[in-house]
Amino acid sequence: MIPGMNKKQMKQMERQMKKMGMKMEELEGAREVIIRFDEKELVIDNPSVSLMNVMGQETYQIEGQAREVELEYEVEIPDEDIEMVANSANVSQDEARAALEECKGDLAEAIMKLNQ
Repeated sequence: MIPGMNKKQMKQMERQMKKMGMKMEELEGAREVIIRFDEKELVIDNPSVSLMNVMGQETYQIEGQAREVELEYEVEIPDEDIEMVANSANVSQDEARAALEECKGDLAEAIMKLNQ
């Protein structure tokens, strides 16, 4: 239901939408909605979810409080990459590994960081 609308207004709106080929329904029982990005997620707990169908095109409306969750992932760094960075930057393999981990596996960025 749309905030600020009474039942009569809601019924009128539903009739108008039906005339235009639009259908809207509440999806009951949704516990969580997650929107994933490359480095974070938006998590909406106990959302209110509506589905609107307009001429076969589905649109979802989600209402609720979102919280941001940073994603932490471990980068798999091959030994060859560590050796290449260590040789290119003239540092130990431990320093090269630490730089690669900090740069999320980006070889060029790790070498540049170590050469500063």
